[in-house]
Amino acid sequence: MRKVAIIGTGMTKVDKHWRKSLKELFGEAGIAALNQTGSPAIDCLIVGNMCASDLSDQNNIGALLADYLGFVPNTAYRVEAACGSGGAAFLAAYSAVASGMYDVVMTGGVEKLTDGVGGNTTLSLGKAADAEYELFYGSSFVSLNAMIMRYYMDHYGVPREAFADFAVLMHRNGSRNPFAQLPFEIKRETVLNSDMISDPITLFDCAPVGDGAAALILCPLEDAKKYSDDFVEVAGISGATDTINIASRESLLSFRSTVTAADRAYRMAHISPADIDVAEIHDTFTITGVLSLEDLGFCERGKFHKMMMNGAFEPGGVVAVNPSGGLKSRGHPVGATGAYQIAELFLQLTGRAGKMQVPDASIGLAQNIGGSGSSTYVTVLRRV
Repeated sequence: MRKVAIIGTGMTKVDKHWRKSLKELFGEAGIAALNQTGSPAIDCLIVGNMCASDLSDQNNIGALLADYLGFVPNTAYRVEAACGSGGAAFLAAYSAVASGMYDVVMTGGVEKLTDGVGGNTTLSLGKAADAEYELFYGSSFVSLNAMIMRYYMDHYGVPREAFADFAVLMHRNGSRNPFAQLPFEIKRETVLNSDMISDPITLFDCAPVGDGAAALILCPLEDAKKYSDDFVEVAGISGATDTINIASRESLLSFRSTVTAADRAYRMAHISPADIDVAEIHDTFTITGVLSLEDLGFCERGKFHKMMMNGAFEPGGVVAVNPSGGLKSRGHPVGATGAYQIAELFLQLTGRAGKMQVPDASIGLAQNIGGSGSSTYVTVLRRV
């Protein structure tokens, strides 16, 4: 297996892009990544997407984007793993380069959620759950996470305000991100007094609905200097799964898929959680972010609020968490989210994150979840 590097990235601002199509959004991100690397010949395109079939009436995403970007007749295909599609696509791209099958691969993700209308978008996102045993009986993606959040609060005696404070931190971070959909600060009361979505989850516990695309270019580490002076090594990577319906889980207080994928990625990179300088974690809802902190080994279970109050998740603390603002503030164009996370880490590790920069960041981690923890993809990047 060859060592693999990321040599270039491109992102669009996450927003409601009414006047841009799927191919135009990804094209913008892809061209930005190409321009960063001297436009190398792309051997293969692997893109993550969840909802195009439902909301944009478009299948065959790989061929669509290869045609638009001028990659025909090379290999191109779509990867779907619900909200984890971007992370899954990156794992497939890594494998393609590491195996020696392809030398230069573009990967990433694209999503247009605003093409759907209200209930259509809710239904499409809900299909990340078990359609037969959860959606059929009236559960939604939000209500499933609300049950987990309520159970967590009762089990550990954690006050509702603690989750609001997590959202406040994410918005503080996102206010410095030029790619963020919600680049503004909020107060605890903003979260607590916002509209109830599914008790105890309110509007500001949720990542917003938006559109966006992010692209990354990978090549063998030994060839990276041919294309760019700024590159990072993929030091560890893995994916794992759990039962798709939460009723079959061994525990609702931890996502086994995250624990397993993280352990494998740490072992591959020969590091521990204590070695991570900056992490982009999956916070579709505030409860998802909290469980992610614990499952990744950054926080003792049930103690996140006390650690957060002490600055543990800010630069200089235990680990800088979501300097981009995370899904909560940067936005969550679901099929692209995993690619955004890795692209944000690339900027951090190459010292180009601007106002978001974490000083002396050398090792970063991205964690991308599909469904309510039914799949997770963890990537560890190292500055070279």
